[in-house]
Amino acid sequence: MLLGQKIRNILKTTAVGATLIAITTASAVVNAQTLRGASMFDDKHAFTKTLNKFGELVDQYYEGDVEFDLRLNGELGVEKDYVTFLNQGVAIDYTILAPSNMARFAPSIPLMDMPFLFRDLDHWNTVLSSNTLAPLEQELSDKADIVIVGYAGGGTRNLISNKQISNMQELEDHKMRVMGAPIQAQIFDAIGAAPSAIAYNEVYNAIQTGVVSGLENEAASIQNLKFYEVAPHVTLSKHTITVRPIVFSGKSFRKLPQDLQAAILKAGKEAGQFGRELESREDGMKLQQMADAGQIQVSDFEGREQLLDIVKPVQDKFAASINATELLEAIRQQ
Repeated sequence: MLLGQKIRNILKTTAVGATLIAITTASAVVNAQTLRGASMFDDKHAFTKTLNKFGELVDQYYEGDVEFDLRLNGELGVEKDYVTFLNQGVAIDYTILAPSNMARFAPSIPLMDMPFLFRDLDHWNTVLSSNTLAPLEQELSDKADIVIVGYAGGGTRNLISNKQISNMQELEDHKMRVMGAPIQAQIFDAIGAAPSAIAYNEVYNAIQTGVVSGLENEAASIQNLKFYEVAPHVTLSKHTITVRPIVFSGKSFRKLPQDLQAAILKAGKEAGQFGRELESREDGMKLQQMADAGQIQVSDFEGREQLLDIVKPVQDKFAASINATELLEAIRQQ
């Protein structure tokens, strides 16, 4: 009888222990923060690698439990959709966006993505490593409820077309897709092209069916989305060095514990630097890979300096319209 009682006590203790473990495990699952991300590209794209790095750094700097649910290949839509989701605090919590896609909420934000804004990579990196863009960050937070936690980017955008464009004459009336922010269309209209805002996921078919003859983009996207199949001519206009903010939904951010918020801000800054170094390094390599594979034909643009003179008044007018003349001048003087 004594032996039987001991066995019953052991079983009770074991059962209680198992119950406590189960409760603790369940509590940990409930308390774990799940952050939802989105990328339009596969796991080889610089944006996706940067977002993965962001997740690793947050996990490193946050002592609590955090999980990342990053959806790839445009599963959750295109950047225009992401902006809406972030603004509403639904579907996703973080992603990387082109500033021009946020223009409908924050009209001034496309300034950081304006063609011919940066002289070169050193100028671009100096601006992004400083607090120069803080007024635009504040506007985005106030008007779109989207928080910039870091700056990625670094791809050099060029003209991509189904025919060769190597000078002002060939550029004249060239039908090309541009991003939706008005400044994009204004810049390319000023240099003689015929710009048209078309949804990103419709561009391939638009070129294929003759709606437009090309677009402007960086090497990683040309390669990833196979634009070279319908537009194999790349003209080195080098009109934009991309600024691609790592962004977080303000509504989602405010719900998080303060120590997780701090980890996100720290990780965002470092992941942005990682992304800039990665994309600027890979950009030329990917362009060369496509050229070596016979997928694209690369040519220079004659008289590129002339383009800089043409667009300056357009830039000045846009900056004045959004009360950002001083900001534009501060960027130029960096």
